[in-house]
Amino acid sequence: MADDTGAHSAIADIEITEPQHRRGPLRPERLQSVRSRVSGAGLARLFQLGDLTGLALASFVAGQLMPLPGAMLIGAPLLAITLLVATGAYSMSSRERTRRRFGRLLIAAAAAAGGAGTVCGLLDPTFPAIGCAMWFAAGSAALIATHSAWGLVLDGLRKRGRLTPNLIIVGGTPAAQRLIRRAIRTRDVNILGVFDDRRDRVGPDICGVPVLGKTSDLIDHRILPYVDRIVITVPPRASARISQLLERLAPIPNPISLLLEDTDLDTEAQAVGRIADFDLMQISGPSERSGYLLAKRILDVTLSIAGLIALAPLMTAVAIAIKLDSPGPVFFRQRRHGYMNEEIVVWKFRSMRSEASDFKAARQVTADDDRVTRVGRFIRKTSLDELPQIFNVLSGEMSLVGPRPHAIGMLSGGAEASKLVETYAHRHRIKPGLTGWAAVNGSRGPVDTAEDVRRRVALDLEYVERRSFWLDVSIILRTAPCLLGDSGAVR
Repeated sequence: MADDTGAHSAIADIEITEPQHRRGPLRPERLQSVRSRVSGAGLARLFQLGDLTGLALASFVAGQLMPLPGAMLIGAPLLAITLLVATGAYSMSSRERTRRRFGRLLIAAAAAAGGAGTVCGLLDPTFPAIGCAMWFAAGSAALIATHSAWGLVLDGLRKRGRLTPNLIIVGGTPAAQRLIRRAIRTRDVNILGVFDDRRDRVGPDICGVPVLGKTSDLIDHRILPYVDRIVITVPPRASARISQLLERLAPIPNPISLLLEDTDLDTEAQAVGRIADFDLMQISGPSERSGYLLAKRILDVTLSIAGLIALAPLMTAVAIAIKLDSPGPVFFRQRRHGYMNEEIVVWKFRSMRSEASDFKAARQVTADDDRVTRVGRFIRKTSLDELPQIFNVLSGEMSLVGPRPHAIGMLSGGAEASKLVETYAHRHRIKPGLTGWAAVNGSRGPVDTAEDVRRRVALDLEYVERRSFWLDVSIILRTAPCLLGDSGAVR
């Protein structure tokens, strides 16, 4: 069996070996997939929680040094966090000077101490002013310590390419030039390349950023799994051109934003800032909620670890049965589409004869398929063959709930499934799953016809639009009854 374990890093290796003049001034040495990117909003909430913990500790220390009322011990930390959020302290821009950042922290601590002290004075006229000073000193020390730590965390994430978003520009316009120049100056974003249908007129690069091809070349480009956002830059009043571009880019799962060519400099600077913070108004693409994603990831890891512990004896028994039933490896590995079209290697228990393994899903499984072994028929019918994908979930390549990952180049009725539905790739706007909305609604197993593909995609896109934590829990709870209820389904 071919070794596919390096499939997910193949694109990155290709990009790294390209000459420097083809990478341009804004492409990092090593590209990180969108899946590995850290959410700025989620990180900000984590920092807020860390600050609140530090301020609570500061209140405890100050209360040990001298008696302080609850209005000071509890009210001051809450007020300080509120002020920091309101003044944008958690934007943590790389351009903000350290002196300005720490000055903001000291002002917030002083205002929180003064506000809480005023309340304490109204409730108890004998409250000493030294109490405010005591909390201010402890609170300031806590905030400076935590934000120094946050700065180190952010620097490390930026160096590894896990925080700075990667952009692709469509349209070699003056607005694109201004966007690139500003990105070179501020390093808020990485611009990986430009696509323009007028490549002969635009030239090989724009401000050093390479022109990678025409708009049509972007549809299946190998760089897409690393692109956080596609930004269309167009001349004013070009509504027909915008519609045309959106129609051409419709198959792409990546978020698409619009930056008009006649945007003034101040507004453009704000727009670029919002791009860097993942907050630019989108034309298309998923609107991610960091709270939901965090809860989903916690659910994935918790249930996967519990599942591995509980199912270890069963998985061992299946592995032994496969080995005794037919010669060949226990596991079957196959390249499939993951988040944002990223190529991932999905693990399964082998259910076919080793010499008949179908790595590209060129032939869908049928009833009484002669390629399937005796043990294979049982584990496919019960979906036990999918259990090794728990390791894909733990690695972050998959989730417990999401569209089932399809093999790259999978054929349905003699045609490539991804070409049968224009919005097929939109199902990759979220991580693939062990189970999903389609599976619990009757679309499980092979998709033999174009109509089967359309129904599967329609159900997957319905989940993409409706997804929530409680819907995920509902799907997980419905999965076992569905498996037992469709034992006659061909798998």
